[in-house]
Amino acid sequence: MSKSTAAARYAQALFELAVKNGQTDQIEEDLRTVREVFVKTPELTQILKSPKWSKTQKKQLISTSFSGISQHVLNTMYILVDRRRNNEMVELADEYINRALDARGTAVAHVSSATKLSDADKEAISASFAPKVGKQRLDIHNHVDSALLGGIRIRIGNRIFDGTLRNKLNRLERELKR
Repeated sequence: MSKSTAAARYAQALFELAVKNGQTDQIEEDLRTVREVFVKTPELTQILKSPKWSKTQKKQLISTSFSGISQHVLNTMYILVDRRRNNEMVELADEYINRALDARGTAVAHVSSATKLSDADKEAISASFAPKVGKQRLDIHNHVDSALLGGIRIRIGNRIFDGTLRNKLNRLERELKR
């Protein structure tokens, strides 16, 4: 979750507006784009933080950089510029995306495995672990970790399910020492 309560409030307001207008999916897609641009181009964040640029110039930069996104997202970004909260754009996007996923009954799962998971593996993991966290499905992000001997480690929010071979061997070792 975000560390910024302001980003959470802006995300909540934008989410409520999106629900009211039936645009939750479109705004989520737009915010994923905004997030990706800010993460991949830290220069943009530096420009928006710069006191050399006026608020009008910053808004113009946002307008030209993100010309294809919804007006609600643009207006939210303008408000962040006006209130000198430019550095919270990524957190706002993360907060909104979390709210949209939660509304759909979906949770993000980070799965570490020794090899790349197939689509069938992802579906099986989703079907098995989604009910354990009170969701209908999981949005799985697979991370290949060559240090793993076998098995998988799943992190959903602050919960970790460790079914790796290393963890099983460690548990067996502890039991044998008793």
